[in-house]
Amino acid sequence: MRALHVITGLGVGGAEQQLRLLLRHLPADCDVVTLTNPGRVAEGLAADGVRVTHLGMAGNRDLGALPRLVRLIRAGGYDLVHTHLYRACLYGRIAARLAGVRAVVATEHSLGDTQMEGRPLTPGVRALYLAGERLGRTTVAVSATVAARLERWGVPPSRIVVVPNGVDLDRFRFDPGRRERTRRR
Repeated sequence: MRALHVITGLGVGGAEQQLRLLLRHLPADCDVVTLTNPGRVAEGLAADGVRVTHLGMAGNRDLGALPRLVRLIRAGGYDLVHTHLYRACLYGRIAARLAGVRAVVATEHSLGDTQMEGRPLTPGVRALYLAGERLGRTTVAVSATVAARLERWGVPPSRIVVVPNGVDLDRFRFDPGRRERTRRR
């Protein structure tokens, strides 16, 4: 299976780190496209062997990004498009459907009561989200709180699946040598 993950940006953040952790453990052949900001996480993904493409989106209203994303999806022959974060969910779902991809899912990593990606949460922002949400099959919420907010927005509960964020246990593995060095400081 070929999967494309579409994310708003790859600066250092929780959603970005979760995507990198997820890709380390997926059996599928995965690529990533970042709409903006190919930051430090993009470098880490590339070091992990993941192909990362920067779409060069200039801003929220850069509608020229949509046909570029459609072409990228068609050229990649993807079986699945998985979107992460608001702008990527909106553009990615539309582009995937226009490219003929039927398996489209999204992960909603954070959904504020008053803001979305640092901008005020207006009725228009919510309406765009709901219109795009209908183009996918499922929305994964990373917590029960995010799931409840999605429901309050009007996403049917039958379309929401809660999958909590993962933790890289190796990062927190007990290391007696490290403990000893720390105690000596």
